[in-house]
Amino acid sequence: MQTIVGWHIEMEFQEIGHRTECAAMVRLQDGTEMRARGEAIRHPDDQEQPRVGEELAAARCLNDLAHQLMNKAGSEIEEVTHLKAHLAL
Repeated sequence: MQTIVGWHIEMEFQEIGHRTECAAMVRLQDGTEMRARGEAIRHPDDQEQPRVGEELAAARCLNDLAHQLMNKAGSEIEEVTHLKAHLAL
């Protein structure tokens, strides 16, 4: 049996001076909402490249979200198996 599931991740960016901030939210099928943040800080001597700041901030934000998902999955495994889950990212 094949099951198709889709997740939508909302991401927003804000640039303030030399800093780019990213905020993300994902809503899982069980109703859980997970939120994460990431930022990138441009060195004052570097050229302005907003896309690069967004990419770095997004990568850090999604990395945070990935860790949260791993922790949630580990907790759910432990709940069923009653053994410590050893998950690696």
